[in-house]
Amino acid sequence: MILLSRTERFIAKRYLWPGKGEGIIAVVVGFSLIGVMLGVAALIVVMSVMNGFRAELFAKTTALNGHAVVQGYGGTLRNWQHIADVAQKTPGVVSATPLIEQPLMASAAGRVEGVLVRGMREQEIQSGPIAKAVVTGSLAEVQPGSNNVAIGARLAEQLGVTVGSQISLISPQGQSTPFGTVPRIVSYRIAAVFEVGIYDYDNAYVILPMSDAQTLLMLGDAVGMIEVQTVDADRVATILQPVADAARGAGEVRDWRQMNASLYEALQVERVTMFVVLSIIIIVAAFNILSSLIMLVRAKSRDIAILRTMGATRGTMLRIFMTVGLTIGMLGTVSGLILATIFLYFRQGVVKLAELATGQNLWDPSIRYLTELPAKVDPLDVIGTIVMTLVLSLLFTLYPALRAARTDPVQVLRYE
Repeated sequence: MILLSRTERFIAKRYLWPGKGEGIIAVVVGFSLIGVMLGVAALIVVMSVMNGFRAELFAKTTALNGHAVVQGYGGTLRNWQHIADVAQKTPGVVSATPLIEQPLMASAAGRVEGVLVRGMREQEIQSGPIAKAVVTGSLAEVQPGSNNVAIGARLAEQLGVTVGSQISLISPQGQSTPFGTVPRIVSYRIAAVFEVGIYDYDNAYVILPMSDAQTLLMLGDAVGMIEVQTVDADRVATILQPVADAARGAGEVRDWRQMNASLYEALQVERVTMFVVLSIIIIVAAFNILSSLIMLVRAKSRDIAILRTMGATRGTMLRIFMTVGLTIGMLGTVSGLILATIFLYFRQGVVKLAELATGQNLWDPSIRYLTELPAKVDPLDVIGTIVMTLVLSLLFTLYPALRAARTDPVQVLRYE
């Protein structure tokens, strides 16, 4: 913090508002402030959206698939009760839930789509994340032996079905005949439609009771995998080492990083890239502060000379012009924070407005994974942005401030 006397504060305040005939300086100062504001706002908004995207994607994928799964070889895990028992007794494990997940085909009203059939125990269906995402219908009707299922909202649109419609699931594992294997086709009634907010799931999931899925896929008492939730997602590999040992020979443990490795790596690379690119905006704004102060020093050279002859020291002039530059940076930073807050609060409305203006679908769920633009403000990102902006403003202020401090009053006033 630059400590100023009352006189220095007064002069710095006057220099922030250039006088008559110095309109061009006022314009450059204005552009400098706007540049800092836009740079700060853009950086905070983009970093918050990237953080929100990662957090939302992580929360929803781990809610549906757990922090890890014990995947049976060939899609079948027969000795699952022993593995689930070991997992439940492992320190750090919150839950171990058997699941069946199998890609099949579904047909309805003459349409055919690829689906992901998911068999779940009744308690998980009624109280899990799917229960909180029901759009129409009721999961209470999805009971063992009821022949009822729940499907994703996008899948319902693709097949042209609603609650009460019939859907046929086609399994290639059917009866063997002299002419080959006849696919197994079973008809179900749609009892509920859900939307979890991840396009790939809403576009493919068909939820069945565990026993119905075992019957459809002719698995007997086997399951496809065991979903595991832990107390710490970042230490999941260490926590589940005993489970991996118990599952050896029957299946493998795959954690959330392995299941979504390419996506999370792409997000991390994009996050770093966007930070670097958007930081350039702030650097350009800092150059504007530099140029505006150089112009201000040249315009005020006579005033500086007079102040020096009246007893102002070089330190006084240095502090005055550093205060001017730093004040521009601070005002731009505060304005940027306000602008970023407004944008993030109304972000979904901004996206819709941009879509109306351009006629383009800017947030296509089939590409973006999530159905809405997420955001999560990280205080460390905000603090880092503020510190970087103020440090750059201070550094780019040093040269014109030193130039003002070194002004020789004799040379300036010689011909006055």
